Amino acid sequence: MFEQLGLIGCGLMGGSFALALKRAGLVKRVVGYSKSPSTTERARQMGVIDVEAPSALLAVSGADIVLLAVPVAATEATFKAIKHLVTPQTLIMDVGSTKRDVVDAARRVLREHVGSFVPAHPITGKEVAGVEHADPDLYAGKQVILTPIERTLTAHLQRATEVWSALGCNVLQMSPESHDAAFAAVSHLPHLIAFAMINGISSQDKGRDYLSLAGPGFRDFTRIAASDPKVWRDIMIANKEELLAQSKIFQRTLQAMELMIASGNGDALEDLIGQASETRAHWRMASSRPHK
Repeated sequence: MFEQLGLIGCGLMGGSFALALKRAGLVKRVVGYSKSPSTTERARQMGVIDVEAPSALLAVSGADIVLLAVPVAATEATFKAIKHLVTPQTLIMDVGSTKRDVVDAARRVLREHVGSFVPAHPITGKEVAGVEHADPDLYAGKQVILTPIERTLTAHLQRATEVWSALGCNVLQMSPESHDAAFAAVSHLPHLIAFAMINGISSQDKGRDYLSLAGPGFRDFTRIAASDPKVWRDIMIANKEELLAQSKIFQRTLQAMELMIASGNGDALEDLIGQASETRAHWRMASSRPHK
């Protein structure tokens, strides 16, 4: 059990982590800080946190576990705000969707204490943001990717693994580079396509009419287009090299199918559709697999 969680960012992800940790009996006290005082106050009223901290530094004071639940672009500034109270005994984690930029920030700021930081990416979330949507079940049954570096302390990596496992997560380890390459393909690019799809339709003269006719397939395909704009702006810029590389691959595949349609090559088009259909039919999300 941890004595105190220092929660920096009391929104959906951070709030859900605090609630899950409390329900599992893994923490005695939660001290929280958010950039918006109203968010921190609401988190206290909801029982997400026990104490409101006036700064990120004071949220870390006395904490033996710290979670950074801030936009990835704010990670370095947050490290700078708390670095004077980070000790070798402090376990620090984040929940960011990119990892190379976060790790680089930790190296630059935490320096000799970078071993206390265990980068983490829980594969979960909602289209709605805010502490009012915090849910202790948000992480249950989900996959969490840890991306330790050569200086990550083994004891902290083990503690991080145990914490996420205790919340019902399936914990995997990857390098920061492998993580960002993979999630550019399976997360960041799909969001980019969904945003572009909605904007492409809505920008047309009859776009609103077209959208009014859309059914469940369109709803499911574009669900992620309702995601937080600031969060996804930061993610896409932070991982721009890998994202743009995946976008080029997608564009080549799309253009190949467009040529088949334009030329009336139905057999070749059917083959590619069949290939995609079979791949999708045999794919299962990590959260649907049995826990190891």
